[in-house]
Amino acid sequence: MRASALSVGAAGVVAGGAGVASAATPVRVQVLLFDGVEEQDFVAPVEVLGLAGRISGGALTTSLVGVGRPGAVTCTYGTRVEVPEGWSPGRADVLVVPGGGYADKTGPGVNRLIGDQGFLRRLAGADLVRVGICTGTMVLSAAGLTRGRNATTHSGAKADLAAQGADVVNARVVDDGDLITGGGITSGLDVALWLVERFLGAKTAQRVETVLEYERRGTVWRA
Repeated sequence: MRASALSVGAAGVVAGGAGVASAATPVRVQVLLFDGVEEQDFVAPVEVLGLAGRISGGALTTSLVGVGRPGAVTCTYGTRVEVPEGWSPGRADVLVVPGGGYADKTGPGVNRLIGDQGFLRRLAGADLVRVGICTGTMVLSAAGLTRGRNATTHSGAKADLAAQGADVVNARVVDDGDLITGGGITSGLDVALWLVERFLGAKTAQRVETVLEYERRGTVWRA
């Protein structure tokens, strides 16, 4: 399977060079949006990965997807975003799940995804690299994907993540092969830059950093 080839982790990246992706076989990234999603959680990866795709000549593509049908979502701070298509695992190599609204158990946000058993089953059965940003990791946890695995999440949810069976690592980015997770809200920048390095190589990641005028923070913990 194509996704399996992309799940090899850091071993798939030649030090200082390109990863396994090319314009002929691009990494197809889908970013999941839903009512209550935190703006920064998804905007940062979209910005980083979109720029990387442009710099690499199309070796990485990024699209916004919803849980179900296409339509508009309302984010944490009221931003309205049109989502052009529903999530289709067969059209993605990587799914990024942002966080948002975890503390509000009855409002919009990740808790509605956590309560959607049909979605969780689809998520658990998909053959792709799953990426959790902030409390998006808790959605992956609800699908049983972090149990016995190395992972991280927002500081306010780490105790819950550990209680659900994850080996919580206090790093900003944790790469456990086909499971990549990030810490708090702004960690989406660093997670996305790590994805660029993992699949497109360190030089492309450095070029993206230079254009964004952003220096990566924290540690990338790798299995």
